[in-house]
Amino acid sequence: MKMGRRSVLAGVALAGGLLLAGCGTPGAPMPPSLNLPQPVADLAAVRSGDQVSLTWSMPKKNTDKLFLKDNVAVRVCRGSCNATNAELSFAPGADGTYTDTLPASFNAGAPRPLSYFVELKNRSGRSAGLSNAAVVLAGAAPAPVAGLTAEVRKAGVILHWTPADAAESSTVRLHRTLLTPPPAKHQEGLLAPQPEPVNRNLLVGACAAGARECRALDKEIRFGESYEYRAQRIARVETGGKTLELAGPVSAPVRINVVDIFPPDVPTGLAAVASVGEEGAETAIDLSWQPVTDVDLAGYIVYRREGDGGWRRISPVEPLVPPAFHDTEVQPGRIYHYAVSAIDQGRHESVRSRETEESVPER
Repeated sequence: MKMGRRSVLAGVALAGGLLLAGCGTPGAPMPPSLNLPQPVADLAAVRSGDQVSLTWSMPKKNTDKLFLKDNVAVRVCRGSCNATNAELSFAPGADGTYTDTLPASFNAGAPRPLSYFVELKNRSGRSAGLSNAAVVLAGAAPAPVAGLTAEVRKAGVILHWTPADAAESSTVRLHRTLLTPPPAKHQEGLLAPQPEPVNRNLLVGACAAGARECRALDKEIRFGESYEYRAQRIARVETGGKTLELAGPVSAPVRINVVDIFPPDVPTGLAAVASVGEEGAETAIDLSWQPVTDVDLAGYIVYRREGDGGWRRISPVEPLVPPAFHDTEVQPGRIYHYAVSAIDQGRHESVRSRETEESVPER
């Protein structure tokens, strides 16, 4: 059966209309945004005395990834969020801060974990959840350090302080500050010394039970520098795989100029061996000893005596650099006694080593 031209065109038009109508069909309606601020993820807390300082970053967007426009209400919680410690308001993207003063009950007793949270709310008072937990230690802070003193030794600076009590278990943190101005221009090269840090901390274990005095040795010093030391006791508690600290007050400072007045170590292992040459050949005694490892060592001085006579320097005016000496001013049939000292760049000389003797046989 043949269809009329008008019928065919009408069918085509109807199909086209259906296709166009299908492409323009709207989807399911989207629910309105609740405008819930994204939860804080970087809350941090630091306790000092009876105050805890909180810091965090305010989000810029809500949970729908849309930018927040108005200030956001913030609720601060100490411990559980059953009670509110503070109601605040911050702009999106701002740095949030709050200082909490601890009640007396949180400043007493043994150190124990205490968590803080912040919760952000929309205009309807709804939130997307609490922030991360920022944990500090509640409890009584350790006692202050008293009687801090410092003295210079060859091995470093020795610090002394008075124990808090016979049952003290807290550690002590020593705060060191370099007082000497750093050089205007650092030395360069592989062997050039690295610039010394201005601030450095040293953590020291608790004193031995019943000790009358606590002490620590700071070996990381440089002679010629000036330092300031302060000390504070630290209570440390392991929780959740982390170490929390509760610091006591910082002590009064003690300053010290680290002047090198100490001679090098005494040389050891001095040995002497005589050699007698044939007719016309040289007769001598060869000395050797273990090298001294002081960083400012200038060299060595060799002394000799005969019988009950006094010691006489026989090495050159300038210190010997190698740990050895060749003594040719000897005679066959005599016995010689030798000793060696070490001297540093500041001309501080050690005591003489243990002596050794050697006889020169007759030809």
